[in-house]
Amino acid sequence: MYLPPSQVEKHGYERANKYPKSTKYGRQNPISERWNSEEQLLAWREAWATAANRCLELAGHAERIDHRSHAARGLEERPTVHEGVAAQALERRGIVSDRCELNRQIKADNALLRELKAEVKKLAGLVICTIPAVAERLEKLRGKVLIFCYQLSHIRARQASYQETLNVYKPQLTRFTRLVQQIKDKSKERKTLLTTKKSLPAWQVFKHKELAAKIAELTEDLEELRSEKALLLQQLDYAEDTGAEVFRKDIAAMESSLQKLDEQEQKYSAELDKVLQEYAELKAQAVDMDAGEVMKARLSLRPNRERSAVECVKSAYGEKYDPQMMSDSKRDVSNLLNEETEARSIQECLRQRRYSQTQKQQKKSKRHEQER
Repeated sequence: MYLPPSQVEKHGYERANKYPKSTKYGRQNPISERWNSEEQLLAWREAWATAANRCLELAGHAERIDHRSHAARGLEERPTVHEGVAAQALERRGIVSDRCELNRQIKADNALLRELKAEVKKLAGLVICTIPAVAERLEKLRGKVLIFCYQLSHIRARQASYQETLNVYKPQLTRFTRLVQQIKDKSKERKTLLTTKKSLPAWQVFKHKELAAKIAELTEDLEELRSEKALLLQQLDYAEDTGAEVFRKDIAAMESSLQKLDEQEQKYSAELDKVLQEYAELKAQAVDMDAGEVMKARLSLRPNRERSAVECVKSAYGEKYDPQMMSDSKRDVSNLLNEETEARSIQECLRQRRYSQTQKQQKKSKRHEQER
């Protein structure tokens, strides 16, 4: 608002700055400096792109705009330059503008670059589908299957060991708990009888004798129960004083370990199923290839791949590594991948091919003899 200096001073207003871009002494105005910065420009451009894309989406258009530069987006294509009104006016009059000509060249170069990248991608896809590449990928997946089979065998062996131990220990714990409860009950009953006997008058001799017999019987039962309890702890190799608590803790620890092993088995089984599915999909893609050549390439790669998988397992399990379990895992891999059936099928195909080639050679020789 326009006010005289007296009114400004009266209301406590601040006088407008006469120098919006810089101060009176040449220093940059911080407000205009921030507004003119590249950071603020990028923020405005991002806000504009967001609003424009929202409107494009509401209008049902698939096109979207991006406020970032080609370099920020990781694009290899060159950006075009701003042509301007003057350059476009020259073009409309039939005069070639330098800026428009440069943009035409940039667009042609970008189109050629996209075409070359498409060709490279196509060639890369063809390389992936060659016999050596397919054989390499199949053997790599086979090595993963071998590792997972060993891990599952190791887990299942530990599960069986824990389960066997629990099958022995849990009934013993039930028996131990029952003995402890019986000792507690009989001790309480004996204590009650002793208290009752002390409170009886001396002239009730028959009652005293009856209580003494019961107390003696309970004392004998307690001795037997305590002996049975001590013998049970001794058989399980637990100390008399701390055996009960340690016994329960050991069983709880084994049950917890068994639960963890079950979770690991589920995890590795799921991973094995994924690898087997990937293996089957790759085999299906390679169905048009020469099965004999693929198998020949795979067999040449297999020793190194198997050795690498075995070394991986050895480094992971250390002293717990079991060569017999690895041998069983290799047999499991062969069964899972139907390698024996596949080998017989390939041998049958090769036999038929040799037979067909022999028949063709015989027909060719017979035709040459007839021509002579």
